[in-house]
Amino acid sequence: MIRLSANLGFLFTELPLPDAIRAAKQAGFDAVECHFPYETDAGTVRSALLETGLPMLGLNTWPGDRDAGDFGLAALPDRMEEARTEIARAVDYAAATGTRAVHVMAGRTDGSETAEACFRDNLAHACDLAAKHEITILIEPINTRDVTGYHLSGTDHAERILDALDRPNLKIMFDCYHMQIMQGDLGTTIQRLLPKIGHIQIAAVPDRGEPDRGEVDYGWLLSDLARLGYDGFVGAEYRPRGGTREGLGWMTALRGSGTA
Repeated sequence: MIRLSANLGFLFTELPLPDAIRAAKQAGFDAVECHFPYETDAGTVRSALLETGLPMLGLNTWPGDRDAGDFGLAALPDRMEEARTEIARAVDYAAATGTRAVHVMAGRTDGSETAEACFRDNLAHACDLAAKHEITILIEPINTRDVTGYHLSGTDHAERILDALDRPNLKIMFDCYHMQIMQGDLGTTIQRLLPKIGHIQIAAVPDRGEPDRGEVDYGWLLSDLARLGYDGFVGAEYRPRGGTREGLGWMTALRGSGTA
């Protein structure tokens, strides 16, 4: 059976983060993950996690100034100092809360060799910091329909980075929503990359709503993950079409089918 994680960057967002953790537990999720939790005291978050018994699977590095178009900093050569400050903040927050992984956001670039070298240097630095706390560093290919110019948009690129850096705590975050848009053929790609995948996320394509309709049959895909022996969690990183609680029928259906 596949275990499900609530991404609190999109789910239960009307609640403070500690209460969102409690709501995820009440809704039947097996874990939680988040985007940018930094405004919430780490001790308060850790207390809520201990209270509910839910693991926190991951958080993101700060993306920069979203209003100015930033969507990550790690591949921006002229902002390396800022990127490393944010990597350190993310790793420290993860360590303080017991969070298992940090997603280092690359950002929008011109795709140059200079940007790629910067990204790899910052990832190596992040892996060194994270290894001290047994934390995994994740990189996530993101579709360029939603985030024009994002530096990392395909799994082949992500795989080349993993092979070049050869760090045991560097993995791919495979978001099925993004990769269906960019590549398709999710089942075959996941099977090939499984040893290099640190986390999987789901949402409907193309509307990024609950994973109960659209181009991807998640009932089949999650069953195939179980068949392949995937022992991680699957993160529900979707934007609810209405309220979070009202839209959880997809999870009830998966539970009823024995998939999750």
